[in-house]
Amino acid sequence: MSEHVAHGHAGTPGPATTTASGGKGGAGVTAPDCAIGYAFKAIEGKWKLPVMYVLSTHGSARYNEIKRELGITNMMLTNTLRDLEAYGLVSRTQYNEVPPRVEYALTDNGYAIIPALREFEKWGQLLLDGAGAADRGEAEG
Repeated sequence: MSEHVAHGHAGTPGPATTTASGGKGGAGVTAPDCAIGYAFKAIEGKWKLPVMYVLSTHGSARYNEIKRELGITNMMLTNTLRDLEAYGLVSRTQYNEVPPRVEYALTDNGYAIIPALREFEKWGQLLLDGAGAADRGEAEG
């Protein structure tokens, strides 16, 4: 069986490269049929989606605004923003002002996932509604 390996953007983190034979290679983008795996890797983790949600509702936000809204630690927010920047989902703009001002915003690729997240929100509500019915003994049989 032939092995397929696609190359990612320089500096972009990603899952270990998987070949068609199932072996694992170095870091990089997986075979074309594993695009969903790469997409999941870009948004995996506890804080990436909440940070993206905050940025989608605010347009752009400063570090402390995001931190305050989510109750996230400095280390986690810094790492999350760096990861999202590396995947090209968030942009960082530094203004030459005193005091210095830095704002974060979703890129076009970051905004592209928002409709899918809205669908997940609807699906999550269905699950919650079903869980509530089950708790009340109203589950469908």
